[in-house]
Amino acid sequence: MDNSLPPADELVLVDRELAQLDARRSQLLARRAWLVQVLYPPVPAAPFRPRPPVADSTPRSAQNVLLTLGGTLLTIAAVAFTLVSWGSMGIGARATVLAVVTGAALAAPVALLRRGLVSTAESVAALGLVLMVLDAYALHRVALAETGGLGYTAVASAVLAGAWAAYGSALSRLRIPLPAAVVAAQLPLPLGVLAAGGGATAFAWAALLTATADAAVALWTRPVSVRITAGTAAAVLGGWALLTGGRLSLVAPWSGAPLLLAGAAVVLYAAWRVPAFAAAGSTVAGLATLAAAGGLLRTVLPTDWAVPGYVLCALALTSVWRPGDAPTGPAGTGPAPAAPVGAETGAVGFGGRVPRGTRVGLAGAGAGVVVLGVVWALPPVVAGLLGPAARTTGVWSGEHATRALVSYPATALLVLAAAVAALAVLPRLWARCGALALAWALLTALPVPLGLPYAATLALQSLTSAATLWIAVRPGPLTRGLPVAAAPTGRPAVPGTATHGARTTPEADAPAPRREPGPAAPHPAVGGPAWSAWAPSSTRTKAPAAEPASVLGWTAYVGGVASAVSAVALALDVRGATFAVLGAVLALLTGVAVLGADARRVVSAVGAVLAATGLVFAVAAAGGFEDRWTALALLLVPAATAALGSRAPRPVALAVEVTGGAVGLLALGIAASRPAFLALTLALGGVIAAATALRPERRRFASWTAAVLFLLATWVRLAVWDVTAPEAYTLPVSVPALVVGHLRRRRDPEASSWTAYGPGLAVTLLPSLSAAWVDQEWARPLALGVAALAVTLLGARFRLQALLVLGGGVLALDGLHELTPYVVQAVGALPRWLPPALAGLLLLAVGATYEQRLRDARRLRARFGRMR
Repeated sequence: MDNSLPPADELVLVDRELAQLDARRSQLLARRAWLVQVLYPPVPAAPFRPRPPVADSTPRSAQNVLLTLGGTLLTIAAVAFTLVSWGSMGIGARATVLAVVTGAALAAPVALLRRGLVSTAESVAALGLVLMVLDAYALHRVALAETGGLGYTAVASAVLAGAWAAYGSALSRLRIPLPAAVVAAQLPLPLGVLAAGGGATAFAWAALLTATADAAVALWTRPVSVRITAGTAAAVLGGWALLTGGRLSLVAPWSGAPLLLAGAAVVLYAAWRVPAFAAAGSTVAGLATLAAAGGLLRTVLPTDWAVPGYVLCALALTSVWRPGDAPTGPAGTGPAPAAPVGAETGAVGFGGRVPRGTRVGLAGAGAGVVVLGVVWALPPVVAGLLGPAARTTGVWSGEHATRALVSYPATALLVLAAAVAALAVLPRLWARCGALALAWALLTALPVPLGLPYAATLALQSLTSAATLWIAVRPGPLTRGLPVAAAPTGRPAVPGTATHGARTTPEADAPAPRREPGPAAPHPAVGGPAWSAWAPSSTRTKAPAAEPASVLGWTAYVGGVASAVSAVALALDVRGATFAVLGAVLALLTGVAVLGADARRVVSAVGAVLAATGLVFAVAAAGGFEDRWTALALLLVPAATAALGSRAPRPVALAVEVTGGAVGLLALGIAASRPAFLALTLALGGVIAAATALRPERRRFASWTAAVLFLLATWVRLAVWDVTAPEAYTLPVSVPALVVGHLRRRRDPEASSWTAYGPGLAVTLLPSLSAAWVDQEWARPLALGVAALAVTLLGARFRLQALLVLGGGVLALDGLHELTPYVVQAVGALPRWLPPALAGLLLLAVGATYEQRLRDARRLRARFGRMR
């Protein structure tokens, strides 16, 4: 039964429904607008006010630009008038013009200042100053043409300086006249000296006197512009005078010394008056004093003693420094602690009355000169350390290479010794480290300028290495008198507590210095909770300071290792010396590895292994061993490191065993020229690795290493025996791999067969298949087919995908290889129409049973996927 309406009636019904929906929608929109207006009443908008245009410049800046341009144009016009139009006027007109214009330019600022036009007054006053310079020039051209230019300029600049000073003092609101007067005052004395025919020394004295006057103006005047101008002029002229004095101290010390001392006195007085300038000024004064004193000493001392003379003067100057001048403690966490008794020797008396900034500057100047002297004394150190490495003779030849820098002044040793003595008395960690490094440098450089014989040089190098390595292990005596490092939180360390692994000294156990009265911070009780960690702290937590013993130990250790390497290189000239030095280095580094701390133990252990390797090489060379026997002897080193690794701490053991392994690789490289001995070396290395695998922490890596070494040894031995069958090389790999895979499958039945058995089967089956395809005999393909069939059956029985795929694939390819000749022969005997007919029948059969074959393929894929 069909109940649908006719199309015309249905269209009317649809239009009626749409109209009702539109009406309802309009009602809802109106209701929504009313609700929004009730909930969110509109905010009246602010009336629009147009922003005023932003000016490109302020009125003051525009005024300054206009005044500057106007003054510049007037100045240009005045210069042009004086230089060009001057000759066209008579003497009266000239005087009238100069007097009127200059007087007007100088008088106008008075009226302008009364009206409050300061900027305009500044511009007009500047014009008046320039006109006064032009007046002086015109006066020289007209009335005093016969007067010398330098002398007249000196007098004119003095007159102008006085006039401008008076003018600026009268009109104190003007900022230009007084600085201009200071600038003009720089010329009279220097130009007067040049006019009188004075030389460089007289000119320097004139510059120094002018700079002294400038310094006085900068110190005792109030306007900032005047002080800045005078200070700049004093720095320029005073610096020129001091540089001239420094040059004269090298060529004419008796002329340069008074100039330098006078300049130093002026600078030192300025530094004393201006605390902010104290450090820099006293540094300059100290350098000038040292240049003067050293120059005078050069006139009475030999040439080789020139640098030591400067260094001794510098050390005398540094005696004004006191340890308490340091702004912070050794870790930079607070004020420096009080120095030990006697630490201020040399700072009492004069040093105690000199301000701290001045002391720091003078000591800095002296320290800078000492550093330069030490740098001058370093070439013998470099020659003594690196000279043995630049070998020009054969090893064990008994001949010694020519030394470098044998003519270097022996006074370099005195400079190093003086620096060591100066640093050793300072109770600061950096000073102790510097003294230790310079003492090592002194012992290293000693044979070069003194020309010590070979035996003495070698003994000195060995003793230097032994002494510094002993200090690296026991740096306690060098830490005496050093301040105790603060705790990480900024508080003094609690007595009885120490950083793990740090070696304590008697000084570290000394009672803490008495603190200022006040509320005491709570200390943790022995065995109780760390109360200081919970107590509020007003200081920020900072990183702990470096332990003095550790820093000093590392400083000594670097020097000791460098000396040991240099001694070994030097000992290669003589056979007996080589054995003695290598043995001593081995003993020293072993001692550091046993008694030392932190990373020094690891580095020393590695060095000891290398020294033992060098001894083995030396024994082999002395015994005339061939390379193959040397390779076997080198295996003693990894064997010893493997034995020591079981007893040494973890970091040391790892480093020692890695170094021993590297030596073992070196032995393999040496034995590679003889395959038979290479196989023996590989086998012995495998034995060492297998012995190492007995340790639980080395089992994984060492066991694999032993397996690889044994396998390589087997392969090399088979190659020596001319074995070409691939199974001989692959079966030693496949059998252990299959055993390991079987054990893993027993432990984890869910493991994939490709992971467990795939590598072991592929290593043997694939190379054998490749060999079978090119083999003309029947034995190999038959054996490979039987093995592949067995693998395939095992895979089908135990549902193992890897065995089924690899075995079946190899079996199919092997069978194809065997059947190929017969198939080719049979195909050649058949009629030509038979292959297409057979192909057509095959396609018809597949097409007829397509759905069944597709279901079989899916079922086979699902069953194959369920295999492991």
